Order: sequence, then C-alpha cells, then structure tokens
Amino acid sequence: MNDLTIIRKGCVNLSWKRLLNLRKNEIIGLDIGSYAVKIVALRKKADSGYTLTAANITEILSSEENNDTQTINTTRAIRECYRQAGAKRKLAVCGVSGPDVAVRDFEFPSLSNEEIVGAVRLEASQVCPFNTADSAIDYQLINDTATQRIDGKTRGVLVAATNTLVKSKVQFAKAARLNCVLMDIDGLALLNCFDELTEEHEKPQAGYISAILNVGASHTTLAINGDNNRPFIRDLAYGGNNIVEQIAIEKNMTIEMVQKALFAGSESTKTELHDSMNKACRKLFADVSETLRFYATQAKLKRIDKILSCGGFSLTAGFVELLNNHMGIDVVLWNPLEKINCDKSKLHENILAASGPAMVIAAGLAMRTI
Repeated sequence: MNDLTIIRKGCVNLSWKRLLNLRKNEIIGLDIGSYAVKIVALRKKADSGYTLTAANITEILSSEENNDTQTINTTRAIRECYRQAGAKRKLAVCGVSGPDVAVRDFEFPSLSNEEIVGAVRLEASQVCPFNTADSAIDYQLINDTATQRIDGKTRGVLVAATNTLVKSKVQFAKAARLNCVLMDIDGLALLNCFDELTEEHEKPQAGYISAILNVGASHTTLAINGDNNRPFIRDLAYGGNNIVEQIAIEKNMTIEMVQKALFAGSESTKTELHDSMNKACRKLFADVSETLRFYATQAKLKRIDKILSCGGFSLTAGFVELLNNHMGIDVVLWNPLEKINCDKSKLHENILAASGPAMVIAAGLAMRTI
C-alpha cells in the first residue's frame, strides 16, 4: 500500500503507512478535540527515528452560551496551544472523526481505473450513515497480487467525511492563523503512530491482534490493523463527557467538580467516585465489546489479544483498570511518545510524560509530510 493521506482541499486521499523519507515541507499535527487542543511537531532522521520539536496541550474553555462563543474559545485555545508549543511551522494537518466519518473496506469484481471511482461512490452511499452527496470521498486499493491472481477482484478501503466537518476544521485552523494543508482520519493517525513508534519485537506476532482505543471527550475511536492489512476504524458515540455527566447526576455534583476529582483530585475522592465511574463506563465497555466481537467475526478471529488505551479520558484515575476488568482482555495505558527524543526541551519531556496518551492522534498527524 501507499502512504496514508486523507482529505485535502475537499477530497480524500487514503493510506495508512507513511513514506520513510521526509519531503521538503514539514507540518505540525493539530488535533482539535471538543475538550482540548493538542499540537505535535516531529522531525525524522533515517538513522535516529523521530525527534520532538514542539508539543503542547491546551484545554478549551467550555461555554453554554451559544455555538459562537464555543467557536471563539476553540480558536483561542488553538492559538495559545500553538504559542506555548514553540512551533515554528504554519502548515498543519488536522484530523476528523465521529459520526460524520466512515472508513470501510470494499471488494469488487475486476474493474478498470475509470470504473473504480463510480463503484466506490456507489458503495459509500450504501454503507455510510450520512449523506455522501455532500461529502468528501476517496479510496486506496490494496495491492494483494497473490489473491488477485486467484480471483481477479479489486479490493481496497474507502474513506468518507461530510464537507461540513472538513470545512469546520479548516476554518478553525485558518482563524488561528494556521494553514490546514491536509486532512486525515483520526483512527488512521492512531494506526500510523503505532506502526512508526512500535518496535518490531513489540508488535503482535502472526495470528495476534492489538486494538487501539482512543477515549476522547465526545466520542471513542477504535482502530485495528489486522493481518489482512485492512484498517478497521469505528467511532463510538460515547466518550468522557457522557461518563462525567452520569457521575455528576448520580453524585449530585457539577461537571467541573467531577472533572477535577477524576483528573486531579485526592486519592480518597477518586475512591469515592469509583462505583459511580464503574456504572457510567458500562455502556462504553458494552459498545467496545460488541464492536470487537463484530470485527472478530468479520475477520474470522477468535479474539483480540490486547487493547492499547489512549486519549485524554484514559488518563483518569482507575479507567484503564476498570476497562481491563470488564473486557477480559489485557488492557494497557499506551504512551508511545515516551520513546521519542525531545529537542533540548525539558518542558516537552514533561508534557509527553504527563499527557502522552492524550497526544497520540496529534503525533500520528505530525507524521504526515507534503
């Protein structure tokens, strides 16, 4: 397969294993979430791997007034994150995810290049849970020559995202005086980061599969790259915000109080919230289990062997332990960025040590080149 690309100026260009050589223009990875903004800039040398040159995470002030106020707060957070990160590049790659994004594999009879485009658009209209007439759609063929010689079929992966979602990310970057030159898919960025920063001896052996679970504020992304080299990406409409809201209702606390207790509270406070946390997470755990069973059935596997948990909410006290207990699968908190060399900055080292699992998508985005 070729390298991972995605949405650029309204169209999608897909692949998920990046090229080994950097091109002339390097970019920053800009992950605009609903709770925080993350920025990562990397430099790669063929003989020494990646070096971190800029990084920061900035919380977005919440506002219940109106959407305009929240837009202003998000733009301010991007500007502040960029300033504190120490980044010097203005070219950014952003990512999209959620209910307005779909990644699906396809299998057609043998088709010419001219026929594939129409077939992909028709397939997208049938499998995407949104109107593809107003969406960016593209595909990547899977070059499995051995299988193609047997049955002659055309196989690949399609990506679709609504134009509204794509334009919103581009406009956020522009308002913050950055230039969004590429648009990626968050789930594919997770897989890129895994592929680039995991040593060969640490990767699953043949027949074993690891899943990446990125638990964000508004939704959760599950990403798997199976033995067939086809990415499986699903965005679950349940995230940290839903969990916090349920705990707040049960304990008669404000959202802010629960967030403070989960992320920075005392051990006694976290212990008091343990049972409520357990209850609030059950839907997420059930959704993840169901999705993994679906994948295992489709891929004809017995089970997933390990879950790598990342994302901002994965840093809350006790979450990974609860996930481990409920799933019956080995679950670990995943911080692949702890292996990256930092460019003479103790501040960057501290950010990656404390918030590395929340910045995996930004790092995957930063691994793109133009």
